[in-house]
Amino acid sequence: MNKLKKIVTILFFIQLFSTYIFAQNDSTYDYFKKDFFRYENAVYKPNIRTVQLAMSSWELTSPIIELNSEEKLKLGFDDIDINIKQYSYSIIHCDMDWNPTNISPTYYIDGYQDELISDYRNSFNTIPTYIHYQLVFPTDVMKITKSGNYVLKVFMNGNSEDVIISRRFMVYESKVTIDARIHQASIISDRNNKQEIDFNINYQGYTIANPYEDIKVVLMQNDRFDNYITKLKPLFTKQDQLVYDFDEDNVFNAENEFRYFNCKSLKLKTENINYFEYDSLKQAHVYLLNDESRSYKRYITRSDINGRYSIQGEFARNASTDCDYVNVHFFLPYDIPVTNGNIYVFGGLSDWQYQQKFKMIYDEKHRRYTLIANLKQGIYNYEYVFLKDEEKTGNASFIEGNHSESENDYLILVYHRTIGVFYDQLIACKRVNSILTNR
Repeated sequence: MNKLKKIVTILFFIQLFSTYIFAQNDSTYDYFKKDFFRYENAVYKPNIRTVQLAMSSWELTSPIIELNSEEKLKLGFDDIDINIKQYSYSIIHCDMDWNPTNISPTYYIDGYQDELISDYRNSFNTIPTYIHYQLVFPTDVMKITKSGNYVLKVFMNGNSEDVIISRRFMVYESKVTIDARIHQASIISDRNNKQEIDFNINYQGYTIANPYEDIKVVLMQNDRFDNYITKLKPLFTKQDQLVYDFDEDNVFNAENEFRYFNCKSLKLKTENINYFEYDSLKQAHVYLLNDESRSYKRYITRSDINGRYSIQGEFARNASTDCDYVNVHFFLPYDIPVTNGNIYVFGGLSDWQYQQKFKMIYDEKHRRYTLIANLKQGIYNYEYVFLKDEEKTGNASFIEGNHSESENDYLILVYHRTIGVFYDQLIACKRVNSILTNR
């Protein structure tokens, strides 16, 4: 009997350890531990919804601003628990790999190290009711003095351990300039489905002692972190210029234009919406038309917002407080369920992450994948992405196809770690688009 108890105990701890290891490595695992903090985009409380961080001038931008400029970032989020809470925020400096640095906040913050979020408003005539909180920063009493990667940390009741939100953002300096162009991949076998980003870094008047060790470059497609390219080193150097003209190291799958739906109105059916209905709790349900796999279909040009979303309501005077939350029903017909992985609804609506609540369920009766997502009214882009088991980078071309003609936004970020400076300076940022001229 004692021997049996020992065996059961051992098996229990093996299972517990396995669960822990799974949690550390699975990007779809949802953490709700109060003391668990991630240096990435995350929401730690189920009552927090629709978290957006972008430049204050336009919500459809990446959260990156220039140091010592007039540019600001705006954070907005909803709390469906309508009791007013005391939320505060602080800013954490990170290295180029998004690990926290050991430098003191007094080194990169001029002013207070944390500050209250005092701008909040109750929703108006919405189901459910909620409180919208808003923050515009840096502020006069909390200025950022160093470039680099940062994580915004929002917490409750002055307790920095009681975290509700973490959000990545970047602050850059214009110490060097970047010339860039995007074109079809140079390798013939990739020409129809990949985009190549070639660029030069011009550093005239700026000292770079060892460009192969001191300079690191990151390339980002749209706002994704799961497929970004890190630590690129120059192919060669010439006078005051670093050249990055590779055939393989700087290419992305071009994918396809994003799917979209518009639920600004809950009465007028727009493209891709089948019908609306209300449940017994007066909660609106938006049923989308059946989507279809585009993996073998021809490319069709259409405008999109590159996976992002915009909160809007047909009669909303203030979209932040006057828009309802609706249950959006996604349908993807598929004859046989996929194996060795899962299909996710993916994009800005999922924080560009493979969240459990955006993992689709296979309906055997109707032979299709389904998902119900609770979203705030607005205009949404999305795509279907297959994430293979044990992997962290999804495959959109599995469902969406892959076309070099697709329109995508890219960020080129240049980091410099030099002697005497013990952090990664972000010395340049370039926004480029695969179709439009550089901007």
